[in-house]
Amino acid sequence: MRVIKTKAEILARIEMSLDTMRPYLKNDGGNVEVVELTDDMNLKLRLLGNCGTCPQSIFTMKAGIEEAVLKSVPEVKNVEAVNLTEPPNF
Repeated sequence: MRVIKTKAEILARIEMSLDTMRPYLKNDGGNVEVVELTDDMNLKLRLLGNCGTCPQSIFTMKAGIEEAVLKSVPEVKNVEAVNLTEPPNF
């Protein structure tokens, strides 16, 4: 029998996953907050502080935050930052 998790339970697990990343973000003067978890399990986040304006934030998002959430909370289908800074073109 499959156990159906409520949105609140999934959000709590997302927060626990984000808590594993927050010390690293805070060390650089940043943070992350949940904006929305849609009904189709797309997670929208906002990068805060220095993370919201850092040109490297796309790498932090993809290699750190997104990976941690998807690994810890497989119900989430997609993770995106609503204020992601595009990487510089070299």
